[in-house]
Amino acid sequence: MKPTTTLNDPNKAAPASAGQKKRLIMLFLPVLVAVLLLLTPVPAGLQPYAWHFFAVFVGVIVGLIFEPLPGAVIGLTGVVVIALFGQWLLFSPAELADPKFKMPTEAFKWAVSGFGNSTVWLIFGAFMFAAGYDKTQFGRRLALILVKYLGRRSLTLGYAITFADLLLAPFTPSNTARSGGTIYPIIANLPPLYGSKPNDPSARKIGSYLMWVAITAACITSSMFLSALAPNLLALALVKSIIGFNISWGMWFLAFLPLGVILILTMPLLAYWFYPPEVKINDEVPKWAKAELEKLGKLSRNEILLLIFVCSALLMWIFAAAWIEPALAALLVVVLMLWTGVLNWNDITSNKPAWNTFAWFATLVALADGLARVGFIAWLGKEGGQLLNGFDPQVAAVMLLIAFFLLHYLFASTTAHTTALLPAMLTIAAAIPGINMPVYCLMMVTSLGVMGIITPYGTGPSPIYYGSGYLPTKDYWRLGTIFGAIFLGGMMLIAYPWMVLMF
Repeated sequence: MKPTTTLNDPNKAAPASAGQKKRLIMLFLPVLVAVLLLLTPVPAGLQPYAWHFFAVFVGVIVGLIFEPLPGAVIGLTGVVVIALFGQWLLFSPAELADPKFKMPTEAFKWAVSGFGNSTVWLIFGAFMFAAGYDKTQFGRRLALILVKYLGRRSLTLGYAITFADLLLAPFTPSNTARSGGTIYPIIANLPPLYGSKPNDPSARKIGSYLMWVAITAACITSSMFLSALAPNLLALALVKSIIGFNISWGMWFLAFLPLGVILILTMPLLAYWFYPPEVKINDEVPKWAKAELEKLGKLSRNEILLLIFVCSALLMWIFAAAWIEPALAALLVVVLMLWTGVLNWNDITSNKPAWNTFAWFATLVALADGLARVGFIAWLGKEGGQLLNGFDPQVAAVMLLIAFFLLHYLFASTTAHTTALLPAMLTIAAAIPGINMPVYCLMMVTSLGVMGIITPYGTGPSPIYYGSGYLPTKDYWRLGTIFGAIFLGGMMLIAYPWMVLMF
């Protein structure tokens, strides 16, 4: 037996050794990319500290793509490094020269600024809603109802999720509240009914497909309706302020309508082709779901309370956004769930996915906001305008639109993207004679929703679905690229000609 053991041991050690080498390479790669950019000469017109910040930012993005460590660790590392070396990475010479300026204090304030972001707290609230659905079994009840009537085919479940989002979208100005706080807590209960578990090979049975359908639906409906995404309203104000062009709710809806209808009708099927579930048809599961519903019996006290609380949150998100911040509405519901016993404090503190996503997204928000703070985004807009001088107006418009879409890779918030880039893009276009500005403006603003699909941090609900355990990092980035290309192609080939014809 000894010879056999001796011979087998090296073979057993080899994969582990190869895995360790791969992990070391992935750990080293983000650092290498950041260092190479730091050693690259600073582009003309850009302050050195802004370029150095961008170098670290790119290193963080590379780390998030390859994920040698959890995403929260990568993001936190980037924030801490920049804050520690703020005199070279974050603050301008003028700020440092001010005797009243306290660099350590200001660096810390910037480092933790993302934790005060309302979207970050809304995402956290969505995870707590999901915990309530799970603990009370109300989510399981709703999932069983969906399975009972639509569960024979995975594809029909995909369409059910899509149309549920579509019905809520016109009345919910936060896609995080709509998709993360309402849709996700329900559908999170569906995969286990089919034996599909998170962070497990069985995730591909059906869970991965359903989660991807849900996030793509949220992105499409966010572009379909002016009132379906908070930054849409900000974009509207910026267009009116900078260009003087008024966009009504109806104009927005009509501009995106043909592409929106096509995407809504085909997206679950496209996801079915590109990311097929292993379970496609199951005649027994709907019958089993019917039996399980009978076992659950009538709604319990906590289920009724949860239903009241969630409906209250939905009403506040739809009708009371002018009086109460959506994130505060979510926290109010969390407090009510704690006081009434729907959840207990241990449910909050033990929710690892919620805290992990909270930390990860908060650091990314700070990093993305820092790009605008150091002047990198403004410089990028200025350089883009100079590069487009002499181009045909239509070609210039298309190039700007594509750049606006792809630059979303640099942002962990659609609001930040809109605030930082839209004014620059509008100003550049307005300076180029011959551009159809109404069409250009409509293309810019209606792209804000669909561009959120490209990364796991591209829009509010993204981290929720990414953190669900059903969408591995490599799958998310791959699918984000595929569907991002489909959405961008649809904007260029369907929406643009339609808008030219109508406006």
